[in-house]
Amino acid sequence: MKLRLLPLTAALLAVSLAGCDRQAPADAPAASAQPASTSRLGDLAGAPVAEKRPYQVVAPHGASREDEYYWLRDDTRKDEAVLAYLNAENAYADQVMGPLKATQDALYEELVGRVKQDDSSVPYFEDGYWYYTRFETGKEYPIHARREGTMEAPEQVMFDVNQMAEGKNFFQLGSIEVSPDGRLAAFASDEVGRRQMVIQVKDLATGEVLADRITGASNSLMWGNDNRTLYYIENDPTTLLTKRVKAHVLGTPVEADRLVYEEKDDTFYMGMGRTRSDEYLCIGVSSTVSSEMRCTDADAPGEFKVLAPRERDFEYQADHLNGRWVINTNWDATNFRVMSLADGQAWGDRKLWQEMIPHSEEVLISGVTLFDGFIAVSERSGGLQRIRIRDWDGQRDEFVKADESAYAMGMSVNAEPGTDWLRYSYTSLTTPATTYELNTATGERRMLKEQPVLGGFDKNNYVTERLWATARDGTKVPVSVLYRKGFAKDGTAALYQYSYGSYGSSSDPGFNANVISLVDRGAVYAVAHIRGGQEMGRQWYDDGKLLNKINTFTDFIDVTDFLVAEGYAAPGRVAAMGGSAGGLLMGAVANMAPEKYAAMVAHVPFVDVVTTMLDESIPLTTNEFDEWGNPKDPVYYDYMLSYSPYDQVKAQAYPPLLVTTGLWDSQVQYFEPAKWVARLRATKTDNQPLLLRTNMEAGHGGKSGRFQRYRERAEEYAFVLHHLGLL
Repeated sequence: MKLRLLPLTAALLAVSLAGCDRQAPADAPAASAQPASTSRLGDLAGAPVAEKRPYQVVAPHGASREDEYYWLRDDTRKDEAVLAYLNAENAYADQVMGPLKATQDALYEELVGRVKQDDSSVPYFEDGYWYYTRFETGKEYPIHARREGTMEAPEQVMFDVNQMAEGKNFFQLGSIEVSPDGRLAAFASDEVGRRQMVIQVKDLATGEVLADRITGASNSLMWGNDNRTLYYIENDPTTLLTKRVKAHVLGTPVEADRLVYEEKDDTFYMGMGRTRSDEYLCIGVSSTVSSEMRCTDADAPGEFKVLAPRERDFEYQADHLNGRWVINTNWDATNFRVMSLADGQAWGDRKLWQEMIPHSEEVLISGVTLFDGFIAVSERSGGLQRIRIRDWDGQRDEFVKADESAYAMGMSVNAEPGTDWLRYSYTSLTTPATTYELNTATGERRMLKEQPVLGGFDKNNYVTERLWATARDGTKVPVSVLYRKGFAKDGTAALYQYSYGSYGSSSDPGFNANVISLVDRGAVYAVAHIRGGQEMGRQWYDDGKLLNKINTFTDFIDVTDFLVAEGYAAPGRVAAMGGSAGGLLMGAVANMAPEKYAAMVAHVPFVDVVTTMLDESIPLTTNEFDEWGNPKDPVYYDYMLSYSPYDQVKAQAYPPLLVTTGLWDSQVQYFEPAKWVARLRATKTDNQPLLLRTNMEAGHGGKSGRFQRYRERAEEYAFVLHHLGLL
């Protein structure tokens, strides 16, 4: 379980929809079409009204905005007035959703009923041990275990997260890194949800947790080959930026830890890892538009030296095996190309790099995994993922077979390079996540595991399609749809549309057992692969960021119009969902085209773009300037202001809105959605439900236990199904 080189692309993660559920019987009829519900949930009277307090947010260039709800920001999370308001909103949400309590309970049982509760991961072999993760029936958290030599050997439980989380409102086990000799495991944990990790070390032979305790760290760990030195990254306590790499020697005071590297540029993230060859320890830093790697000899660590110096708009990721560095880079290659540098050649001069795989205008190279006998290249072409198998000398060049027209494929855990077997994952909207093993020498393919989906699920009862919507500027936008077999495209159905569209993070058409509960009730499920992601290559990302950001929002709306026009949904019978930067998408779309949606769900939404980007004390802000722009520049200020959901709230009718947040969220601070809801409630002209649900004990990802999250999903689905007229 040694940490390998981490991807260096910075990205916020969309709220995950993945899960496992129970569905209706295979012969259950689809729900009949009917207009979206106009009935009221609960008693809409008595909604919390946030006090308005005058406050001016002034930009460095002199522009000023009134933010009457700025007082809802409390960095201590202790202000009684703020907590009272959030609790009042939670109570109001309970009141409004009260009539759907039975529906929520039924949905929860349905969602949980699809889960194989005692499931386990596919074991992988590394350094003499088989590693895997398993769950026990009724337990919220996983158990991390290993067996020496063979899967028939006695199980050694490394971490029972259920025991570690006992008595805690929130608990998350982060990275686990086993020492080179296999005796010790360094681990990171979070009991708040703010991603300020505590680093500890466990003796796997005795079960003892050593006295060494490091606080205020990131989730990146790396062992030295001496089995005594642990490298970690120290965070800034306010901004949570990854600032300093330090080396801790077990048994010595943390205060005496040696400074290895300090990052001075606040626009960069940091991570660490070992090369595939295990010959080098590396520190990687990356911003939105550039990256840099520093490495040192793993056997005799010294100064971490730069492989290629940073430069704006120059990105690379490098790994080492077979006596050379293999580098995936955008140097003179928008969609990246693969280059190499032989051992013995000087670092620091990229002119010495030799091209292995050339650039393509149609194919994005997203990653490279090295094996002794071949190279596995992760690519995107035509909006879909694929894996290319290539010999080191380029004589063989072939693709891993895909079984469907719309799918998601990616590398699985390939812990050791000395094998002909390649592990990869495969999924589609109808095919549960499946792990395959492919012998690259013989072509033999073995299915190792398909995600079990209980409750009578049969993939043959569902149909997926790959469609292309035409955006208003003529761009063809890919769309993946899922519906129950027998569905009639007659323009009467309900539709649930999801997207993300930021940071180059692609929304691939993977299996989501949760949405079966929507599809079995007659809804069509659609994933819009809009600009701002990277589904269609690097340019697709560039065309949905900075001064092109509006394309993300209009693409989403245009996909809705396309699906309605093609008969997949009735006009006004569309629900939309997005989270984090996808929550920004929801907020912008709600302002721009509220009449097109019967309901909207915004999870942990990034909605106060300008104020947040003006405040460099907020975690992530400085790292985001090349994604959104720096509002200190009037050009970017004005552009961000033109779409910022909080600033563009209008006196108009809005669709029913369910907004969620976590009090301890370090990525999108709770006060952004809280302020947005407060302003919406004071400004909008309709009487539709507007609900703010704050998890008072969680961060960006919601509650920490696996079953607890299904409660949140059940509430979301009950809200959506009600307003789509499917209950």
